[in-house]
Amino acid sequence: MKPSDIGSYIEKLRGKHKELVDALSDPAIYAKADECRRVNRERSKLETLFSDFDAWISTLNDIEETRKLLAVEEDADMRSLAEGELAEAEKKAVELEEKIQIALLPPDPNDNKNIIVEIKPAAGGDEAALFAGELMRAYLYFAEKQGWKVEQLDQSTTDLGGIKNASYSFSGDGVYSMMKYESGVHRVQRGPTTETAGRVHTSTVTVSVMPEAEEVELDINPEDLRFDVFRSSGPGGQCVNTTDSAVRVTHIPTGLSVASQQEKSQHRNKEIALRILYARLLEHKQQEEAARQAADKRSQVGTGDRSERIRTYNFPQNRVTDHRYEVSTFDLPKLMEGDFGLILNQIMKIACATQLQKLQTE
Repeated sequence: MKPSDIGSYIEKLRGKHKELVDALSDPAIYAKADECRRVNRERSKLETLFSDFDAWISTLNDIEETRKLLAVEEDADMRSLAEGELAEAEKKAVELEEKIQIALLPPDPNDNKNIIVEIKPAAGGDEAALFAGELMRAYLYFAEKQGWKVEQLDQSTTDLGGIKNASYSFSGDGVYSMMKYESGVHRVQRGPTTETAGRVHTSTVTVSVMPEAEEVELDINPEDLRFDVFRSSGPGGQCVNTTDSAVRVTHIPTGLSVASQQEKSQHRNKEIALRILYARLLEHKQQEEAARQAADKRSQVGTGDRSERIRTYNFPQNRVTDHRYEVSTFDLPKLMEGDFGLILNQIMKIACATQLQKLQTE
């Protein structure tokens, strides 16, 4: 977008900012904690946007002046100094423009929510389970780099060290806005670690990124929930197979069901199962609403078939390709160490440009 186009959006938002400031000047709003936080958050976001916009315009003016200077300057030392300043200003201008474009996007209702990430192997047997474990570890590394808080909710492993399924909660600034692009089927192509034939094996895992739900968002009738307890199975300590500590909770109207046996405490397993169930119900509710607006919208995960993939991790070629946005990175090991910015920065830039283009045509 041109500076003039963005400037017109900014001017419209200044009126919105005045409304927010006026709202905060009314003492009555402080009796409504949630509303007060929302208004304060919007006001702060707009003020940051205005500051970035002013800095961007100032930087663009500096670039223009420096280019004019270079057009007439003959002294070698002065030209070298000006060229260095120009390169620095151009880099700053690009960074500010991208930041402004993202800030101009309509807010996603889930952006301020924490998330639950679920990973399961799909096609490919043991190889899929092994890659599911590696991908989950990569997300944990990424979360650590972002300063997010991580809590393991549930996980079961295979004999070879892969995972049958894993559920983790991630909390922190921007967690949903970044991780939402990970939902879908991830395909891996590599020589199997379970054999020495040397052929390239293809397997898939499914990733679900669900915003954590609050009960008030769902209005669940307690009578619609059925709780079953059973004995845990697999590794877990002395209480495994001796007490009914595992819990399964089912939402009767939808048939959605979640079981948890991660902890020795039945109470704790019930709490974990409910958190995951609420997230799935919120996802289900939001998908139904989206489907009413776009009947051909597909679900995040699908069946897990090899053809339904959002991303491919090709180890022989050291390449990761996101098929939705047609972007790639050729540093697969670094990405698997948690540097998802290699692919996510490209995705977010394209998604931002696409949404802004739609705004211009509306």
